[in-house]
Amino acid sequence: MKLFRPFFTLMTILALILPQPALAVGSRIKDIASLQAGRDNQLIGYGLVVGLQGTGDSLRSAPFTEQSMRAMLQNLGISTQGGQSAAKNVAAVMVTATLPPFASPGSRIDTTVSSLGDSSSLRGGTLIMTSLSGADGQIYAVAQGSVVVSGFNAQGQSGSSLTEGVTTTGRVPNGAIIERELPAKFKDSVNLVLQLRNPDFTTALGMARTINNYAKTTYGSPIAEANDSQTITVQKPRTADLTQLMADIENLVVETDTPAKVVINERTGTIVIGADVKVSKVAVSYGTLTVQVNETPQVVQPMPFSNGQTAVQPQSSITAQKNGGKVAVVDGPDLRTLVTGLNNIGVKPDGIIAILQGIKSAGALQAELVLQ
Repeated sequence: MKLFRPFFTLMTILALILPQPALAVGSRIKDIASLQAGRDNQLIGYGLVVGLQGTGDSLRSAPFTEQSMRAMLQNLGISTQGGQSAAKNVAAVMVTATLPPFASPGSRIDTTVSSLGDSSSLRGGTLIMTSLSGADGQIYAVAQGSVVVSGFNAQGQSGSSLTEGVTTTGRVPNGAIIERELPAKFKDSVNLVLQLRNPDFTTALGMARTINNYAKTTYGSPIAEANDSQTITVQKPRTADLTQLMADIENLVVETDTPAKVVINERTGTIVIGADVKVSKVAVSYGTLTVQVNETPQVVQPMPFSNGQTAVQPQSSITAQKNGGKVAVVDGPDLRTLVTGLNNIGVKPDGIIAILQGIKSAGALQAELVLQ
């Protein structure tokens, strides 16, 4: 019993703190949905990081770094005639950033730089002027600034090294200046399209109902309609200001609903059980077989005056022990009963993973089983 005492305590705590299905959860619309016209946009660019302390690309292994460096110097009016450069203080990088919705020219955003060549570290480097383009090929931002690297890499003369974190990827905080705004205008929109982050028909209908109750009181008529499990269309009243309308709508509270799910990560042994998960009555038996092999070699001495030699005689002992084998009836009409039933079997999380998979195969788990 002492072996399973920590697990009993953990499962008991989980049963007490996890929500019960009888309790409805209310959330603001801004926390569960996003505006379709207010989506993020990905930006990408190619640039050079200079000022590295001998940790840059080796120009022979990364010829594109040397080509980029020569092109940059030519644009600055510096002749690059001559032999190859042996400098290792330059690294070619890919620069990525996320353009937030409704971003205006002159505002700044963070950028991420990642090494393309064989550079060992970007620590201490400076990203030189790099244009960032969108999927349409247009330049929306220009990035430049000092690269911040969280990891480090140390190496001694004997060849031993110590590395913590990733030294070939860094960030340039507020390193990109937005030069072009997106062509879409929020004020030009006729309708507002809200997208649920977790699609669900019940939540979508509840959101539309909540918005219509607000609209009937404020404008005298309903304005929202649920198109499917993810999108809700809101018609703009003629007398309404679109910005004020969106500000009022996003602060409305909606009761959310989620499907019953059990999420299992076999690599880490993590188990997440939703509040609405139910298990039909089923008998479960869990047992483990442990085989232990012990090697205890013995030294054998020869008889006196026999001209023999000392020898080592191998000796092995194999012990098999089977634990568990207990049969328990699991019937989980709610989360607390389910956790208590699994707790009574007295198994560890890895055993619960196997049990849940078996219950699902038997058709007794009334939930979606997600394996990660």
